Amino acid sequence: MEIKILGAGRCVTGSKYLLTWKRFSALVDCGLFQGLRERRRMNWAPLDFPASSIDAVVLTHAHIDHSGYLPRLVRQGFQGPVYCTRPTHALLRVLLPDAAHIQEEEARYANRKGYSRHKPALPLFRIADARAALRLIQPIPFGTWQTLGPGIKARLHRQGHILGAASVELETKVSGGERKTIFFSGDVGRYGVPILREPEPYPGSDVLLMETTYGNRHHAQVDPAGELAEQLRAAISRGGILLIPAFAVDRTQEILYLLHELTIDREIPAIPIYLDSPMAIEATALYTRAISEHDVEMRQYFAEQVNPIFPPNLQVTPSSRESRALNDLSGPAIIISASGMATGGRILHHLKHRLGDPRNTVLFVGYQAAGTRGRRLVEGEPEIKLLGRQVPVRAHIARLEGLSAHADAGELMLWLKRRQRDPEKVCLIHGEPEAQNAFADTLRTELGWDPIIPEIGDTITV
Repeated sequence: MEIKILGAGRCVTGSKYLLTWKRFSALVDCGLFQGLRERRRMNWAPLDFPASSIDAVVLTHAHIDHSGYLPRLVRQGFQGPVYCTRPTHALLRVLLPDAAHIQEEEARYANRKGYSRHKPALPLFRIADARAALRLIQPIPFGTWQTLGPGIKARLHRQGHILGAASVELETKVSGGERKTIFFSGDVGRYGVPILREPEPYPGSDVLLMETTYGNRHHAQVDPAGELAEQLRAAISRGGILLIPAFAVDRTQEILYLLHELTIDREIPAIPIYLDSPMAIEATALYTRAISEHDVEMRQYFAEQVNPIFPPNLQVTPSSRESRALNDLSGPAIIISASGMATGGRILHHLKHRLGDPRNTVLFVGYQAAGTRGRRLVEGEPEIKLLGRQVPVRAHIARLEGLSAHADAGELMLWLKRRQRDPEKVCLIHGEPEAQNAFADTLRTELGWDPIIPEIGDTITV
């Protein structure tokens, strides 16, 4: 059988891997390319095979760069089953329709403003496509073998990265009747972080496809709770609002957990917290209900009938009317809103309203990609365009280090070193070239492995 790299080869987006046998084919992950325009254009490129020829899809987790192409695949004729964990299915019910809504809104706006080269501008996929994709999902438990096709089965292992995230272990017959195992790491999570259980170690396989997002980096050894408390106390002293742009899934829940811990430890006062993101509100509810995925500390809280990601001083504002009412809010208070890089969503309205006031603080709690408003604010631009208007930046701009859902180079090695056997073939995926080259050197030095680093379009023979 063969594995063709359709995405996340020498880059960190568009995860998509085509597995072909003589009479069966499947995709592991089905993600959208995100970020730079030339990458996003790749989402529109026609597949070099009929979508209807794919017999099954297996998803590692719900992030759009791993799942967001699924509605377009369905739009092009895919009708097979989609396997993922139950928590991933729950998140996809929120994320896929939202992604489709964004596609439709962007197409409508382009047609209204007339800036698209296409007449008319069309969405990559529609809400109806997202709903059709959701109907194909067949969730499976962690650790349970699922038959995909003749002589081919898969099971999912916890990976910690976000709620429901998994690695994928495939067992298959190859030429001569020999059985081989192929292991896709998915996105490896962190160790010693709150809320979710830690990644299950790599058990070993014949072939390993390994993510390398932070293959050349070690996360800063800082105390994010202490930094958060310091920023909040400074904002309170100025009588302002602490505005936190945060990703709706995982980062928002981690920030709420830290705020709860700081409050019960009396490190900060119990000032009002507003969660102003419909998606983050739904995701927080899903995290709350996923008891089986909670770590020891979370389970202890729930045993004491305390929800540490929904503290008593938290108020949610799901409606547009409730969100607009926050414009009249005076400090001290905290507003958490999406998106995490200030590329869209309700956070834009809050920034437009709050950036000009030096009493306020904007605290970024995640990576800010090149070209995003978040990156420009962090780099100190004195004025920024928001919703068609130039807004002066007088608020304090800060970053909170130490929060990431991705394992760093050391944690990737920790995940690998608990294996029961070595792989025969190692392929490094889902990483920029600099990170991949550095991690390849580490594998050669520490484990004696000689990995390959495939490009998009390359094929690996098993």
